[in-house]
Amino acid sequence: MDILLIGSGGREHALAWGLAASPLCETLHCAPGNPGTGSVGRNVDLDISDHAAVRAFCKEKNIGLVVVGPEAPLVAGLVDDLRAGGFACFGPTKRAARLEGSKGFTKDICARYGIPTAAYAVFKTVEPALAYVREKGAPIVIKADGLAAGKGVIVAMTMKEAEDAVAFMFEGGLGPAGSQVVIEEFLDGEEASFFAICDGENALPLASAQDHKRAFDGDTGPNTGGMGAYSPAPVMTPAIEARVMREIIEPTMRAMREAGAPYTGVLYAGLMITAQGPKLIEYNARFGDPEAQVLVPRLKSDLAKLLLAAARRQLAGATVEWRAETALTIVMAARGYPGQFAKGEEIGGVDEAGAREDVFVFHAGTKRLGRRLLSNGGRVLAVTALGRDIAQAQSRAYEAILAIDWPGGFCRSDIGWRALERNDG
Repeated sequence: MDILLIGSGGREHALAWGLAASPLCETLHCAPGNPGTGSVGRNVDLDISDHAAVRAFCKEKNIGLVVVGPEAPLVAGLVDDLRAGGFACFGPTKRAARLEGSKGFTKDICARYGIPTAAYAVFKTVEPALAYVREKGAPIVIKADGLAAGKGVIVAMTMKEAEDAVAFMFEGGLGPAGSQVVIEEFLDGEEASFFAICDGENALPLASAQDHKRAFDGDTGPNTGGMGAYSPAPVMTPAIEARVMREIIEPTMRAMREAGAPYTGVLYAGLMITAQGPKLIEYNARFGDPEAQVLVPRLKSDLAKLLLAAARRQLAGATVEWRAETALTIVMAARGYPGQFAKGEEIGGVDEAGAREDVFVFHAGTKRLGRRLLSNGGRVLAVTALGRDIAQAQSRAYEAILAIDWPGGFCRSDIGWRALERNDG
């Protein structure tokens, strides 16, 4: 069958690589895609915000499965419109995607269904929010309710930081995303990500990962969309994973069914592993980026078959197989990211890096100009390696980085440090 993949980032290149390897996939179309997806499928110049155009393309090409990568089309209801046209679509509906599209909605679900999470309050105006911050004190977490491209969470360690964050959001610093603000208690523990694939009724556990949000070594600098990740996350023991399924994922699935919005697609739980056990920080309604770049290379099962079963609500009895190796990915970003950065810089050595054993170079912010590969975004490449353990995966990934010639790029030099520290301990 023909498959249509929506999106253009590193996550989509990883998914494209996995989907194209499936015996089910005859032709993979990527809209709009990037040079990486174009190497394993056919990029399509399609406006993904024009739902009628996407439906027309699916009809013309007789698409058997649509996979929606990014969150924005999900929150905009692309899945609803495609399903109404009779197309199998992997991803949640607009109502179900509120789990990511509104942090306040998710927190209210947690309160109603007893899902462990941080204490919180939701505000629509600045003065009550400031009063709440002053009552609770710092450290405290300030979140924009809506989608903010990974930049809507501020962990305020001082009262001034907290007050400035509240003012920044209500003054429009994040646009409509900050018109409502969620303020949460600060949780102490270790963060991890956990993924489950869902068909509305069943939730099948996938795998864990841990990412690195800060721009610079030592987890310093501004928050980013993610500077690297590894999978599995050692903190996510089998016992913790079982608790996450029982206490967090399954009650959420029940909540969404009872709300008349059964959840299908991948459910990505951002967690804090505290002394009391796992607590939900937030949900994402899609694969993470750069987490997809470590999950897909570890997957032994047929990715297209798995996503199609979820889209058709046929996950009952399904199983997932994983490679035994650890995967680690390092994001190469344009200097200045997440602030101002240059585009159009030539990048060399990518093919040489990707030719190494158990190394994959996933494109994110790149473009082709003739035979030249140019930077075209903030996060530009994700260099992933597999290894028998975290140390070998890290070593292979950084050795591959050395083959890439891009003076205008940078990466962190300590991706995987927490897992290495745990192993050394």
